[in-house]
Amino acid sequence: MTEERGPDKPAAGLYVVATPIGNAADLSPRAAGVLAGADMILAEDTRRAGLLLKRLGIAGNRFVSFHDHNEAERLPQVLGHLRAGGSAALVSDAGTPLLSDPGYRLVGACREEGIRVSPVPGPCSFVAALSAAGLPPQPFVFLGFLPRSAGDVRKTLAPFAALPATLAFFERKSRLAASLGLAHEVLGERTVCVARELTKVHEEFILGELSALARDCPDVLGEITVLVGPPRAPGEASEDDIEAVLAEEAARGGKPREVARRAAARLPGTTAKELYGRLAAAASRKP
Repeated sequence: MTEERGPDKPAAGLYVVATPIGNAADLSPRAAGVLAGADMILAEDTRRAGLLLKRLGIAGNRFVSFHDHNEAERLPQVLGHLRAGGSAALVSDAGTPLLSDPGYRLVGACREEGIRVSPVPGPCSFVAALSAAGLPPQPFVFLGFLPRSAGDVRKTLAPFAALPATLAFFERKSRLAASLGLAHEVLGERTVCVARELTKVHEEFILGELSALARDCPDVLGEITVLVGPPRAPGEASEDDIEAVLAEEAARGGKPREVARRAAARLPGTTAKELYGRLAAAASRKP
């Protein structure tokens, strides 16, 4: 039987809690409250979750290990706890649970039994990347981690070759060059963004042509999110074309808005507003 709930105790049920992807300050007050008050904390990595709670000054003796390899065997224990009126907070190593992380079976089982499931939204790496990369954010398709074998990567990407959407996936440093090469092979030339260490000190967005980044893959460290832009319309300017024309027009002189208007007239598929934004962003990065 669970203990009586005070004003700081979350109501009975499962809470899917998003945790920071890098910057601890991104944890929401609501998420901190749920983690502090839940009877049970289901953690993909209990050590990592324990460090987060320690930084928040929250006692962490309510952990239950919950990951891809033990989700099925943990289900009866967790469901029994929830049926009895308990509360549980589900967290992954970083970001929003269930997105390339365990928890889908548990949430599905709770829904089938009528157990309350509440999202506690917050950080999500591919959404963060989409918001700041400058690629079309909608529609988009999230692919999680790509498969390990080249053949399976091709099969995964092939259905999206003609889809007018931005593709988002996670990748490891050791496989980044190969995955970018396979993406170029299957999808053709597109603009790509390699986003790394999002919300951390060394956060970086590397944009370029898919073929160029596959050929000269950046040497990156840390967590990597890849965004591959949608297929180009016939005659649409490439990233290299845009950079070259902007440089030429800037060399001619004039205010940034004038430069942007002249460049837009030369670059199909672009607008003066978009190009002015690029110029402003480049100017803000100069020392």
